[in-house]
Amino acid sequence: MIEEDGEQHDEREPLDRRRTAFIEAEGFRVIRFWNNEVIGNLDGVLLTILAALTTSHPQPLPQAGGEI
Repeated sequence: MIEEDGEQHDEREPLDRRRTAFIEAEGFRVIRFWNNEVIGNLDGVLLTILAALTTSHPQPLPQAGGEI
């Protein structure tokens, strides 16, 4: 999951932290960027996303039917 955060993230940080923990517990990776990173360093953001897509996840997702 890729998420872009603005200044409202500071107010929602505890909720975001719980949501991120839940998503990661389900086997997904969360990549978060600040708005100013996307605006000021889009190439760096895209390279980070590409690197995440080309590396294996430490916990592979379960196969259909719940089998690993």
